[in-house]
Amino acid sequence: MTDSQPDPQPGSHPDHTRRIESSALKGLAHPLRMAIYDALAKYGPQTATTLAGRLGESTGSTSYHLRQLARHDFIRQVKSSTGGRDKWWERIPGAVTVPSRNESRDSAAHAAADFVIREWNRSSARALEDFVIGSTDEDRLSAEWLEAADNTTSYLHLTSEQLAEVAKRFHDTTQSLIDEFRGRNDPGSRPVQIQFNAFPLIDGEETPS
Repeated sequence: MTDSQPDPQPGSHPDHTRRIESSALKGLAHPLRMAIYDALAKYGPQTATTLAGRLGESTGSTSYHLRQLARHDFIRQVKSSTGGRDKWWERIPGAVTVPSRNESRDSAAHAAADFVIREWNRSSARALEDFVIGSTDEDRLSAEWLEAADNTTSYLHLTSEQLAEVAKRFHDTTQSLIDEFRGRNDPGSRPVQIQFNAFPLIDGEETPS
């Protein structure tokens, strides 16, 4: 199994997917670094100060972990549009994927991969939960945003080959639509997360042959 984080950044090529190698994977597998990387992906360029405020950390701590992420080429420094002295950082464009366990015998890399995958999934789950909670507060989300949003769950009985086919066809169908809106920042827009999860239910059983 591989897991990946899609590319929310403007100006990247949809076919460019970075496969995270063991050393970089170990460098990413830290709770605060994952939180910083996730914040840059969701909200765009940030400084150590803005990240500290968003994540409830000290500026010194976010500064250190920003440098570690940059060292492994997960983020890069960008020029400030305001000309201030603060350093601004952004997530390097391009989707990233974590190798499967079968691709490495490095136990430390396995542990790092498991941590990164869990954190990505927790982040997606938290974003959905925050939306559900926030949907009851008219001061946070207007009726227009609530009507535009969608949350759909489907249950099927599939073979592993059929599941792979569903996932492939979903991505093939939706990628052109995603690319159409990639890089835009129209007036009235806000960060949006689009999720797709397709997985076997762990407590389910295979239909006998």
